[in-house]
Amino acid sequence: MAAFVLAADVISKAIVVAQMPGHAPIRLLGGLLTITLTRNGGAAFSIGTSMTIVFTAIAVGVIVYILRTARNLRSIGWAVTLGLLLGGATGNLLDRIFRAPGPFQGHVVDWIQLPDWPVFNLADSSIVCAGVLVVLLALRGIRLDGTRPVPEARSPQPAISEPDPSELDLSAPHPSAPHPPDPDIPKSEYPEPQSAAPGPAEARDRAADDGR
Repeated sequence: MAAFVLAADVISKAIVVAQMPGHAPIRLLGGLLTITLTRNGGAAFSIGTSMTIVFTAIAVGVIVYILRTARNLRSIGWAVTLGLLLGGATGNLLDRIFRAPGPFQGHVVDWIQLPDWPVFNLADSSIVCAGVLVVLLALRGIRLDGTRPVPEARSPQPAISEPDPSELDLSAPHPSAPHPPDPDIPKSEYPEPQSAAPGPAEARDRAADDGR
């Protein structure tokens, strides 16, 4: 992608520089598109024309950063985005290095004009498209390696909440406590005698009586 953008930018600028000097602007599509020749010492769309050296240094830094970041690319979207940015930044950087008025102070060739819009070139268009794609990829949460951030897991809710001691009914009997007698049930006047187990002496006498 970067090579395609760079080749298209360099070829188009070479044709315009060779054909347009002394030529009237060419109006196309009923005036929607005009081909003209201007030289820009600033950034895209003729911004900051007195800071040519600063924008040259920024372009060099952007290119170095993209080349270092490209080693970790695993996303097609980011590959296209950085390719557009690299091709556009390199195209304008070549103008600043090799064109007049001097090395690293050269003016960029602009030749595309739209109604009510500053004159620009294909490199500027590529940089703007890359900026739009950066915003879209960031909104979708896509990283350079093609992954997306994993949402944080919610904390588990307790299955049973602890009872409030103030709400406990202390008057209720504990399950292991003996139940009091029911007053509605009448008691027997003659309680049943409980049979006691015979002692050893009684057991021997009964055995002797049975043997007689």
